[in-house]
Amino acid sequence: MTEKHPSQQHSSYAAWKFIIPSIIGIGLFMAPIPVDEGITIPIALLAGALESALVNFLPAIITAIILISFIGSIIHKGFRPHFLDSRSFFKNLFDVSHFWVIVRFLASIFATMTLFQIGPEFIYSDVTGGLLLRDLLPLLFTIFFFAGLFLPLLLNFGLLEFFGTLLQKIMRPLFTLPGRSSIDSLTSWLGDGTIGVILTNKQYEEGFYSKREAAIIGTTFSVVSITFSLAVIEQVRLEHMFIPFYLTVIFAGIVTALIMPRIPPLSRKPQTYANGQSNQLDESLPEEYKKKSFPSIRYGFANAKKRADQNAGPGKFLQDGIKNILDMWLGVAPVVMAFGTIAVIIAEFTPVFTWLGTPFVPILELMQIPEAQAASETLIVGFADMFLPAIFATDIESEMTRFIIACVSVTQLIYLSEVGGVLLGSKIPINLKDLFIIFLERTIISLPIITVIAHIIF
Repeated sequence: MTEKHPSQQHSSYAAWKFIIPSIIGIGLFMAPIPVDEGITIPIALLAGALESALVNFLPAIITAIILISFIGSIIHKGFRPHFLDSRSFFKNLFDVSHFWVIVRFLASIFATMTLFQIGPEFIYSDVTGGLLLRDLLPLLFTIFFFAGLFLPLLLNFGLLEFFGTLLQKIMRPLFTLPGRSSIDSLTSWLGDGTIGVILTNKQYEEGFYSKREAAIIGTTFSVVSITFSLAVIEQVRLEHMFIPFYLTVIFAGIVTALIMPRIPPLSRKPQTYANGQSNQLDESLPEEYKKKSFPSIRYGFANAKKRADQNAGPGKFLQDGIKNILDMWLGVAPVVMAFGTIAVIIAEFTPVFTWLGTPFVPILELMQIPEAQAASETLIVGFADMFLPAIFATDIESEMTRFIIACVSVTQLIYLSEVGGVLLGSKIPINLKDLFIIFLERTIISLPIITVIAHIIF
């Protein structure tokens, strides 16, 4: 159990141990960089460069990682070798339930079939397994590498402690969350939703977020990046309306974030902590700070210096980074491959999502949305992949309908081919049923808000 309040004793260079790594971390994860496609962050640029350099090899590398994940689980389940069982890190990687062993097995089959293009074409085609193995997973692979390696800059040097103290008066009453969760949202917004999930998962494992808080942050604040939003609005041929589109998305997202933590299933998640830990986070302001000027800033700075002083040096930093990378590669990649492939197969080759969208037809007609039948088919398909609604909306003639579909698809947030798969592969207490219910709730809440704004604009 950590101390509840920071001691006044810090090393003489504790402030610099907080400031310098934190500035580097902010630069890597949050500094917006203009590019041809819009805005991105240095981590995403590095990931893109690595992906370009390894583009011909990444499908094989990812398939090998998925196979290692499955084979390691089988070896641990069947033989429990001492070298795996005695090391907590490897035990956590490979000691999974039978359900997750089956998921890793399916991922191994899908990845192998897709890599070598064997078996039924509907599994490995460019719109199913090929989409996952050759398009989405290579990007995740490279993002995981750089995000995992440099994540300790955000986690271990006091940045979250500093901002958590400053922002808890905003985040707690509005969203029932600790102030430090604001950093998760910002990294998602400027970079990638999966980075927000990664950051949230690490904080949850270390006891800074309860099960309820981690579930809320992972499903509500791992927002879609600006870059991906640009891709969506361009796909529906409304790039000239990016500013009203993105402002609509932000407004609907904030309203949804206010409501979601207060309704099931998120409201029913227990306020307990991972692995039986007690709460490692105390946001109350000590009496001695209340008497000083700028008490929150002073206390946040003291917290940050204390956290920065706990670091053991570059070796530990590198070790933590490598563990993050392996944890994400071996734990998350199989889940994204298995669930993502199944979801897009259902979306592309069956009428299931069309059937699921049928109840929305009268609602869309009541809202006076043109081409309601075609629009209804896009509302649920986003659960498989966020880009699918924009693809399905391409042939819709009404600009207003395409605008609504683009906005809703971005505010839904939960999609199995990426963020949903990463959530399922993380330690955050969210299952497939929870994800689908949350997806529906976000759709139901955001749709009327977006529709009202669309009627005003159009």
